[in-house]
Amino acid sequence: MSLDPALRSRIDTLLQSNRVVLFMKGAPNAPQCGFSAKAAAVLNALLPQGYAHVDVLSDPEIREGIKAYGNWPTIPQLYIGGELVGGSDIVEQLAGSGELHGLLGLPQPDRSPPRITVGPAALQMLRGALADAGAGYAVQLEFDARNNARLQLAPVDAHAAAVELDGVRIQTSVLQARRADGVSIDWVDDERGRGLVVHDPHAPPPVRQLSPAEAEARVRAGALRLVDVRPAEERALAAAPVAFDTLDQGLDALESLPPDAPIAFLCHRGGRSQQAAEHFRGLGFREVYNVAGGIDAWADHDPALPRY
Repeated sequence: MSLDPALRSRIDTLLQSNRVVLFMKGAPNAPQCGFSAKAAAVLNALLPQGYAHVDVLSDPEIREGIKAYGNWPTIPQLYIGGELVGGSDIVEQLAGSGELHGLLGLPQPDRSPPRITVGPAALQMLRGALADAGAGYAVQLEFDARNNARLQLAPVDAHAAAVELDGVRIQTSVLQARRADGVSIDWVDDERGRGLVVHDPHAPPPVRQLSPAEAEARVRAGALRLVDVRPAEERALAAAPVAFDTLDQGLDALESLPPDAPIAFLCHRGGRSQQAAEHFRGLGFREVYNVAGGIDAWADHDPALPRY
């Protein structure tokens, strides 16, 4: 594909104006494909102050043009100092080896072993799984963008931060090594089910349920922000009798709130609001509530509210 001179000039200007540019699908806080999510997660960890990005989904001209510009056929693409670094796999590899830190002018990563504890039953189970997998495997501990911990077997990574516990190697990306400090892994067989459980002391607390009466009292006291996730036509049928925000203008204003801001979500019966609450918990908000039963349950508390 030949590149239109005007488009080439546009890309040149973009790269000259920004030392770090990620061409991706979506945005760093809301990637729209798994590969873009991986690359953005690395840069988010290394450059928390932010970096330039281009959402190729909203710019079809750039989406095709950038492939020809660097003779690289896939998205995402990372450029540093005007030079193409590569896609998500290369970005992850360079982050693990420390080369990406050098390209970004950052100190080398801390490779000291994470402080992880494993219960005896869990250790026995993991040892058996590794034996079944054969030589060259380790237990990989990862944290996704929504603060969920995940365990899986993976090839031994010489660049990972790792701890050896009674013959069991547990490894994690050097970018997440300090995130893994304090994690404990146990084997449970109770009402929660049967299997491995990862306790992560750094994860935001779970979404808590709040009764309509509690929500009303806290909103009136100025101690809680209420967000009604229903569309306007539903709110017109029955609206909470206190101040509330909506999602009519998108999520940006709410997502920019401090992570310790107390927020409760409301819908018709509690399902959609639970999903919204989980989304904000995943963003790191630490005091998130769902109004149990929604506006339907609020009508039990306040008979003046109509039902629909």
